[in-house]
Amino acid sequence: MSEHTAIPNNILTAMDYQSHAQARLSSTIWQYLEGGAGKGLTLKANVEVFDQVGLMSRPLSNVKSGHTRLALFGQQFEHPFLLAPIAYQRLFHKNGEKMSAMAANAQAGQMVVSSLASQTVEEIIEAAQQPLWFQLYWQGDRLGTLRLLKRALSCGYNAVMFTVDAPVKQAVIALPDNIQAVNLASPLAISALQAHQSMVFDGWMAQAPTWDDVAWLRDQIKVPFLIKGLLHLADVEKTLALGCDGLVVSNHGGRVLDSVPTSLSVLPAIAKLVSGKACLLFDSGIRTGQDAYKALALGADALMIGRPYIWGLTSAGAMGVAHVLKLMRDELEMTMALSGVPTLADIKASNTIIFN
Repeated sequence: MSEHTAIPNNILTAMDYQSHAQARLSSTIWQYLEGGAGKGLTLKANVEVFDQVGLMSRPLSNVKSGHTRLALFGQQFEHPFLLAPIAYQRLFHKNGEKMSAMAANAQAGQMVVSSLASQTVEEIIEAAQQPLWFQLYWQGDRLGTLRLLKRALSCGYNAVMFTVDAPVKQAVIALPDNIQAVNLASPLAISALQAHQSMVFDGWMAQAPTWDDVAWLRDQIKVPFLIKGLLHLADVEKTLALGCDGLVVSNHGGRVLDSVPTSLSVLPAIAKLVSGKACLLFDSGIRTGQDAYKALALGADALMIGRPYIWGLTSAGAMGVAHVLKLMRDELEMTMALSGVPTLADIKASNTIIFN
């Protein structure tokens, strides 16, 4: 757990924070942050796939007064980078999620707070001094899920992001005694199984949500409601049919099911299907502002960053997270300018993407 608050010297990109963060964390916590499922194939591919997409420069374009502003669900932001929901942030800095929330506000952006936050939803939103978004994990049944949801909404969270690709989420690290998912009533427990029953199908997955539960949640939530963790077009169609306000193309950063497609590879087809019917966010693999430009050009409305801002949090607290956001925004603006694109709305129609 880091206590640092000063930005390290010689930081030029978000990637430069990675080595500083590693030096400040135990090997166990570092592996928890950086690890992927299985062989780590999807984890690696998420980053490498961006190198397969090239850019075309457009010099002499008039990009004066360009900007990266956007509106999501009536909320105004200065840039398209959202802080993705990441659990147990006190593993990385003693002041945890509160530091990330403060940084999102300082950079006129947004944070999505995890159900598995290591600080209360109340103290995080108080530190943010602005409404935040809440990431919801299914709590084993409708009653427990609704209890957690209502708690977040009652203290000012104004959008809900329901993660569906990790149906039963448990800590995959032995947490220190002073760090836990403080907003959850109690850990999910499995009922006693018969000898012929499966721990997976009759145990954990018996508590997992279904499409019927998504439809039920849609009816409970009056603020914008997004589904996170979709890759298949049929699942996107179901989400749209249920009237969800947005969806997040994500493979959970390569942390759940290895060998699934990269988020970027399925983004164009999903964007074509969504076609303005819902807000389309992108997650998994962004490391630079240029990566962000490519995801926006391929159809995303906004983006979520994960590990890079945790590197900043570990290295320099709120200042580090804010700096990561500023660096990525600067890189995005430079990419836009050199591509002859003045605004985010212009990126999709810019024809500046080349597939290598």
